[in-house]
Amino acid sequence: MPLTDDQQQEIEAARAAEGRTRRPVAPGLEALLYRAAPVLDHGFVRVIDYMGDDAAVVQAARVSYGRGTRAANEDRGLIRYLMRHRHSTPFEMCEIKFHVKLPIFIARQWIRHRTANVNEYSARYSILDREFYIPAPDQLAAQSTANRQGRGELLEGEEAARVLDLLRGDAMQAYDHYAWMLNEDAEGNPVDPARQGLARELARMNLTLNTYTQWYWKTDLHNLLNFLSLRADAHAQYEIRAYADAMLEMVKAWVPACHEAFVDYRMGAATLSAGMLAIVRRMLAGEPVEQPGSGLSKREWRELMEMLGRPAA
Repeated sequence: MPLTDDQQQEIEAARAAEGRTRRPVAPGLEALLYRAAPVLDHGFVRVIDYMGDDAAVVQAARVSYGRGTRAANEDRGLIRYLMRHRHSTPFEMCEIKFHVKLPIFIARQWIRHRTANVNEYSARYSILDREFYIPAPDQLAAQSTANRQGRGELLEGEEAARVLDLLRGDAMQAYDHYAWMLNEDAEGNPVDPARQGLARELARMNLTLNTYTQWYWKTDLHNLLNFLSLRADAHAQYEIRAYADAMLEMVKAWVPACHEAFVDYRMGAATLSAGMLAIVRRMLAGEPVEQPGSGLSKREWRELMEMLGRPAA
């Protein structure tokens, strides 16, 4: 993740500045504030601002104005209760704002989570950088035969090399054409005074989806955890999962008690349907149960057996 000298100086200047506040702060997140955590080959995610902490969740749940009047284990227990029973409003009292640099195709997947405030870098007004996401060889995989939106066997040898060459070559050629159509240098002056150049809002359509964009993404803790429960999951696409994993570590630094409860009750938990629960009860009672007589579809049965750590057959 190569940051420019100007970007690095901006980050260091922001981290060097300090201000007095009467607001509660999260020491763990203060240590990470503004720092860019590298993701993929050229991407990053960093926290720009936040509001609230574990105590804010507890305070909202109790609707009290006192802080520190309860033992830490009582606060932890309340947070775990709220998470376990899927209460949402107390977690909405905390907010966080991220600065994210990511490939366009991941941004289009990410934006489907419509519970955040987003402001994206505009290629109508600015020129995008010559930076593209090129997967590492261990991420080049064929289409899964079992999952229509997943990956299967890794590509190897000449086919893998050819794919990488095509991805890199197509992106570079498309950007070269983009730059030619713009006919502008970094200062906005014509490269070839004999040509007008195409408007930026039109020239951008020629760029490949692995071109990097940037945005500010602000959300509350409740909706952030919903996002992470889907995108940090093992079934999520690798590229967006890489961002979610980095953000999950930032949540841990920000609200450690909420993070602990989230990992226990959401990330590491399993949801059983009424039919699945009935099967588990029959098994615990010693009854031999097979899929044909279970009332579950083959897929439901397979998922249940995976949860229980048993062979599906």
